Amino acid sequence: MSKNNISKDILFGVAIGDALGVPVEFLERSNRVFDPVVDMRGYGMYQFPAGTFSDDSSLSFCLAEALTQGYDLQKIANNFVAWLKEGYWTPHGSVFDVGEITMQALTRLQKGCDRPDAAGGTNEHDNGNGSLMRILPLLVYIKDKPIEERFQITKQVSSITHGHIRSVIGCFYYLEFAGQLINAVDKFQAYKNLQTEIPIFLHSMQIDDEEIKWYKRLLSENIYELPENKIRSGGYVVETLEASIWCLLTTDNYKDAVLTAVNLGADADTTAAVTGGLAGLLYGYDAIPKEWVNVIARREDIEGLAERLDKISEL
Repeated sequence: MSKNNISKDILFGVAIGDALGVPVEFLERSNRVFDPVVDMRGYGMYQFPAGTFSDDSSLSFCLAEALTQGYDLQKIANNFVAWLKEGYWTPHGSVFDVGEITMQALTRLQKGCDRPDAAGGTNEHDNGNGSLMRILPLLVYIKDKPIEERFQITKQVSSITHGHIRSVIGCFYYLEFAGQLINAVDKFQAYKNLQTEIPIFLHSMQIDDEEIKWYKRLLSENIYELPENKIRSGGYVVETLEASIWCLLTTDNYKDAVLTAVNLGADADTTAAVTGGLAGLLYGYDAIPKEWVNVIARREDIEGLAERLDKISEL
């Protein structure tokens, strides 16, 4: 896979997965056993039409939009605040879903912070999936940089809303996995590569080993061998990352990957958005069912954003 022209894969990969999960967000997995999601549907939890994406995609688009003008952490933070206050990059002009930890961080930004990356919570309980869900567009900017720089930039962008090292590690692992995919590394080989590369790097950065251990199922086990009942799909960053990698490794196409994620239940839209981003990179935009792309909210706007974001690779 080429390292160029990946923005469309990322943005639509995230948004389609997200929109599939929005109508069934927060419903238990048992609901999906009797009523599995098999296609794009509307209404449900939020009473919006099919193709409506949530904060997962909106904040991803806010990040991508900022990056089209170069890397400016304050601009990224300003876009996040504009999303919350003005409905910037929302599907229908208003915010209908925002995580508590993200809301707290954006409130701090509005009140004034010394630095944008000082706004995110740093308590152990601040490890929701809110930075993981919107981090993938950063790949376009960092993909050719040294690993130390990739880590530091990822830490900065995560910390706008989620500053604890556990969230940072989750975002870093996710982007490193994505980086392997755009270099045409087999997904299972990528998984194995990271089991060596991630711990070595994190130890070199003197990251607390107790924090690294939270990711032991990804870093020292074959998570794809686990049955579905061992995969959790709540709003905790470790759970979301594990679930997304499991969905990617236990399926062989975009459609099945995101539907598997949605049907895990609970935080269905975020699990599917995170899964969808990787699946979009792995299988490409053309592998996403066209009937899903055709109903996604603001499709032409997303296409335009993808074109602008791809141009930063040429700078």
